[in-house]
Amino acid sequence: IKGMVTMPSSAGAAAARYVLGVDVGSTVVKCHVYDRSAAVRGFSHRKVESLYPRPGWVELDPEVLWSQFIGVIKEAVQAAGLHMRQIAGLGISTQRGTFITWHKRTGKPFHNFISWQDLRSAELVNSWNNSLLLKVVHVIFTVLHFLTGNDRFLAPSFLTFSTHQASMKLSWVFKNIHEVKAARKNNCCFGTVDTWLLYRLTKGSVYATDYSNASSTGIFEPFTKCWNPTLCNLLSIPVSIYPPVRDTSFNFGSTDSEIFGVPIPIMAVVADQQSAMFGECCFHPGDVKLTMGTGGFWNVNTGEHLFAARGSLYPLIGWKIGEEVVYLTEGSISDVGTAIKWALDIELFTNVDETAEMAQSTADSQGVCFIPGLQVSGDDPYLCASFMGLKPSTNRNHLVRAILESIAFRNKLLYDIIVRKVHIPLRTIRADGGVSNNSFVMQMTSDLINKKIEKPANTEMSSLGAAFLAGLASGFWTDKKQLKKLRQVEAVFEPQKDSEEYRPAMDAWLQAMKHSPHR
Repeated sequence: IKGMVTMPSSAGAAAARYVLGVDVGSTVVKCHVYDRSAAVRGFSHRKVESLYPRPGWVELDPEVLWSQFIGVIKEAVQAAGLHMRQIAGLGISTQRGTFITWHKRTGKPFHNFISWQDLRSAELVNSWNNSLLLKVVHVIFTVLHFLTGNDRFLAPSFLTFSTHQASMKLSWVFKNIHEVKAARKNNCCFGTVDTWLLYRLTKGSVYATDYSNASSTGIFEPFTKCWNPTLCNLLSIPVSIYPPVRDTSFNFGSTDSEIFGVPIPIMAVVADQQSAMFGECCFHPGDVKLTMGTGGFWNVNTGEHLFAARGSLYPLIGWKIGEEVVYLTEGSISDVGTAIKWALDIELFTNVDETAEMAQSTADSQGVCFIPGLQVSGDDPYLCASFMGLKPSTNRNHLVRAILESIAFRNKLLYDIIVRKVHIPLRTIRADGGVSNNSFVMQMTSDLINKKIEKPANTEMSSLGAAFLAGLASGFWTDKKQLKKLRQVEAVFEPQKDSEEYRPAMDAWLQAMKHSPHR
């Protein structure tokens, strides 16, 4: 466990106030302790242990996740040389689409967490997306939107299911897990990671989620801001199992004092991509956040307007704070950090920091293309990861460059879709996540989209966003204007090459994608 120790002076130590941002990601649980200048005073992390009970299934043990969550908070506060009494509030950012169900009366889970990466619902997703019933739903809501001009009919007119979302996997649970079927309406609770953590932290007294997490499930209607009863009927899921939905920056109550010795106010829960958006201070319509972590996510702030596009972009609630509701549109790409970690595991390199230099050491990938598909692919869950174009002269540098190029190429494809379909002038593009530390990917993406990209000094934006939201709710920070002043930019990547110079390599990669193998 890493930790930075900064011992406070004895004078004024007790009066000092700090806020915690915890990010429960797909690969790591992290806790950061922030002071009023948003500087990190203490940090701790633990690796998330995924379970793979069957091919394509991905689960998390709830008890292991719980002990990791509690552990990183205690370790980070200790690393900062602080006492729990000095914590003004806790903000929790969580991976989306990962969920669990449990017995309302006993609190006992019916199954492990089913991860957003899990593919058990792939056949169900495909059959629904190709069904006549869904086509009829599209037509009805398209006509209603045309006749009324009301945005509430826009999202259902584009409704498609995805293996990333909880909706179809929850339908699978009700079909296949006997205990859930038996509990059904009266004794079954559904929760994404945030809901379950709130429930555990408060010893069962708080059962809730927030708008950002709810809108990421695929079961919540972002415009009407309520659980979608029509969809629940279609999928045979009782509406009674869903938690109440609260503001993102909100006093959810305090942790039970037995857990940390003193009660800590829980002042925000937020989905990780929306949290990163808030941490980047992308507060205005047209602000763009690019997160490159386990997966890649492009989010555009669309203000008070809900925006949906068929297939590639998805409308979400970014956050709700009092009367303010901010909508985002999102596009995602798979296998960003995953691909780099896989290459590290098979010893293509010994340190992630080497990869940019390795890629720059060769003029091109010598025709080698990397096809993603190590985990869930947004467009095709059956796609297999592969290298194409290997030759006797191919070396590690070519392979590493091919992996990094595939990230930049997919960034370009998604950016082009956003420009074509989102009719809002794009203002700023800000990148975060572990892969944003890779100068090769950042520069190539900037070249390809012909836009400058800012990288913050601290790339752990999901933690910072959760802390910002908690700090606003607790009065630790006063308003968004103050948060903007705390932003620190470490680097700005500006276009250096004409995007046309990449055309042959990108065309070859697109061709390779078309001929890639499937599971």
